[in-house]
Amino acid sequence: MIAKKSADKQIQITIEQMKPEDIEAVAELDTKCFPTPWSVSAYSTEVHNPNAYYIVARHNSKIVGYAGMWLVMEEAHITTIGVDPDFRGMKIGERMLVNLLDEAIHRGARRATLEVREHNLIAQNLYRKYGFYVAAIRRGYYTDNNENALVMWIDDLWDENFLRNLRINREKLREAEW
Repeated sequence: MIAKKSADKQIQITIEQMKPEDIEAVAELDTKCFPTPWSVSAYSTEVHNPNAYYIVARHNSKIVGYAGMWLVMEEAHITTIGVDPDFRGMKIGERMLVNLLDEAIHRGARRATLEVREHNLIAQNLYRKYGFYVAAIRRGYYTDNNENALVMWIDDLWDENFLRNLRINREKLREAEW
């Protein structure tokens, strides 16, 4: 896929499943993305967890984004989405979110959930675009600054309106590649 860095410059981005050899680079990138990054061992556990699905976004061989989720029974819990600060604004996070939702549906999930920082309006707007709504607040959830987390849900990944919205947004992403 192509991601636009500016009006006149495009860069090639590919999304693929995270491999054990990606873990060190993902953990390093995580320190650029979040104030409380996960450990290498946490990512190692997730990559080997049969109920988890983790992906990376690459520009050439460099990992510029990562995302993951747990799949428990009929529920997809998106655990993380991170994009290198130098590559933000190119819809990489959105492409990874679509990949996660597609995989959740493929694996039979009926619902999806995630937590997002109360002040992260950019992420909240992305999630709302795909049908997530705020269902609850977890007070003081983030340990670095005691910020609240908004718990967001999609109630039915198989709903015809949700699937239509996902298809339309996926098509718009593909059009934006050119």
